[in-house]
Amino acid sequence: MIIEPLSVDRIGQVIDLMGTGAPFITPRTYSDYWLYATLFSATCPVAVAENTVAGAIIAFRSQDDPADIYLQDVITHPGHRRRGVTRLLLETVRAQGKKWGCRRLFLTSDPGNITAHATWTTLGFTNVPGDHVMNGISVVADYKGPGRSRAVYESPV
Repeated sequence: MIIEPLSVDRIGQVIDLMGTGAPFITPRTYSDYWLYATLFSATCPVAVAENTVAGAIIAFRSQDDPADIYLQDVITHPGHRRRGVTRLLLETVRAQGKKWGCRRLFLTSDPGNITAHATWTTLGFTNVPGDHVMNGISVVADYKGPGRSRAVYESPV
């Protein structure tokens, strides 16, 4: 398994990979991934196995609070799950965050995604207290806009 920064050459494979994440992750446009590959590749690692993208993280360092890195999408291909791919990708983002002096990784998840909750807590993320609980998960109402309640998770860099 090789971890490399997202490149323009890998965009098609990343779009295909993101399509396996429905209903919780949906692919964005080629133009969006071009932006990630050319402006944010340091925090957008992909895991490559036998020249195929097996996992990816799309993450960004906050311009408003440079101590934060937000993980927008994290996905491992179903055929590569439970093999440490997500952990390797997170270690790559965390290492970059340490180089930059960042303090926190954070992400949000749909409260109905019970598998994601288990993954994040297993990987050392804390479910940030919200304003209500759904499915045993603390949730912040309207976090990503009206009707877009989210579970919020954070971990020190």
